[in-house]
Order: sequence, then structure tokens, then C-alpha cells
Amino acid sequence: MSESQLNSDPARADIVKLIPALRAFARTFCRNPTDADDLVQETLMKALANLDKFERGTKLKSWLFTIMRNTFYTRAKVLGREAPGIEDNVSGDTPIAANQEMAARAREVQRALQKLPAHYREVLTLVAILGESYEATAEICDCAVGTVKSRLNRARHQILQELGEEAG
Repeated sequence: MSESQLNSDPARADIVKLIPALRAFARTFCRNPTDADDLVQETLMKALANLDKFERGTKLKSWLFTIMRNTFYTRAKVLGREAPGIEDNVSGDTPIAANQEMAARAREVQRALQKLPAHYREVLTLVAILGESYEATAEICDCAVGTVKSRLNRARHQILQELGEEAG
């Protein structure tokens, strides 16, 4: 996309600024970074193709996150109907290359996040990691604000329990 195209349409420029947030949100759905990047790309293609349907004055970030969420669930539904191939690493564990304590702890947290049900992981990522409000998260996840708060609380407790930092 050229700079003149970005300058002529402020919404396109705003979409470009939101790519890092989209990549972070995509990682809540996809373990594999390549799959997450593919999800971001598909989301961006859909958003740009339907930019005329975006209602000015509403939150662009929420609109993009909703597109991504719907795209992921549509993909999952389609993949559920297809025969799965053999995974390279059936256990899903990733070997830890470094001995540093922080790297090990990051892997523990990542595994704990992946063990969360998708709807908990999604809310935790939106609120705790990306800093979305409860209201925006409720809109993105198509649920009530109370449901967001409940899922967030349960996700936090489950993560702490998984990490051995909360009495079970």
C-alpha cells in the first residue's frame, strides 16, 4: 500500500497502526506464529474489502477484532470437518532452548494460557494483555459485561492454579 493511499483514507492508516494489536490477539487463537500471521492477513483482507461497511464513529479496533474472531471460528468449523493430519509434535510441548529462568517461566505461562478454554483465553488477552475495556471486550466477544468479568476472574484463577501460585 502506497503512502498516498494511506494519506487519502485515514481508516486505512488506522488499520495499519492496529496490526501489532491484531498480531497479539491472533496469538490467543493460534499456537503457531505462522498460523497467527495468516489469521491477521485474512482479517486485514476482509477488513479492507469491507471498509465501506465500517460505521464511522465506532471503534475500528473492536470491528477488526470481531472480524478476526469470526474468521477464526469459521476456519475452526471448516477444519473440524476435514480429516486432520499428523502433528509434528503430538504432545504440543515446545522444547526450551535456553536455561534462563525467565524463558522457562514464559513457557510455563504460555502453556497455562493454552490450557485455558478459548473463551477464557480470549477475554484474558483482550482485557489483561491488550488493555481493552470490559465493554469493548463484551462487544467483541458478543456477550454481556458480567460474562466478561466472570470469564476474566476464572481465567486468572485457573492460570494461577496452573502455575502453582494459588491454593487449589
